[in-house]
Amino acid sequence: MKLVLFDIDGTLLLSDGAGRRAIMRALVEVYGATGPQDYHFDGKTDPQIVRELMRLAGLDDSRIDAGMKALFARYVECLHQELRSTVHRPYALPGVPALLDALEDEDDVTLGLLTGNLRQGAEAKLEAVGLETHRFRVGAYGSDHERRPELPAVALARAKAELGLEFAGTHVVVIGDTPADMTCGNGVGARAIGVATGRFSAADLSNHGPMAVFEDLTDTQSVVRAIVGS
Repeated sequence: MKLVLFDIDGTLLLSDGAGRRAIMRALVEVYGATGPQDYHFDGKTDPQIVRELMRLAGLDDSRIDAGMKALFARYVECLHQELRSTVHRPYALPGVPALLDALEDEDDVTLGLLTGNLRQGAEAKLEAVGLETHRFRVGAYGSDHERRPELPAVALARAKAELGLEFAGTHVVVIGDTPADMTCGNGVGARAIGVATGRFSAADLSNHGPMAVFEDLTDTQSVVRAIVGS
């Protein structure tokens, strides 16, 4: 049995900046600052993003922690608004629906998510592009832990607790578009597949030891072979 854990932003979909706009709006309302506008979100969890931005804005951790709950409540509200925008349109990346269909046809594959998004944010983004959240039977989210390398263990524990399925770490495949996706599963022995549909090139991702890298997910058969043959 293989547990295949997909990142969301830059891997399954592009939200056309909805997440960034939503979090910046919420930061101003809760903390009165946004931090630097050129800060990169890629590969980071939502709590990590907030902490790093607010540290750069001069806030200490006690002030950041005190506002985190209110910040995320407001962020989710703003995200729903941004995803409904008629100007900016989120969309599933090429090949994604076909790949999910093909993997669901494999008897020995369980689909899941491993994402820095809060769970509510992840669900909102998937639903906005027509990807049903129920297809992903296991999830590990930024709302589970601030550090991305902790999330694979969360996914494994959740698979056992909620599905009664136990996976060896070597039977876990993380699919993502950032170096953080390529390395976050090292602690449990998971392997990674890179997809260069985000900010990082295939060469960038290859430098971090994935078992395969693709320019995109349109070659369904090749991606499935890389997963089930690993």
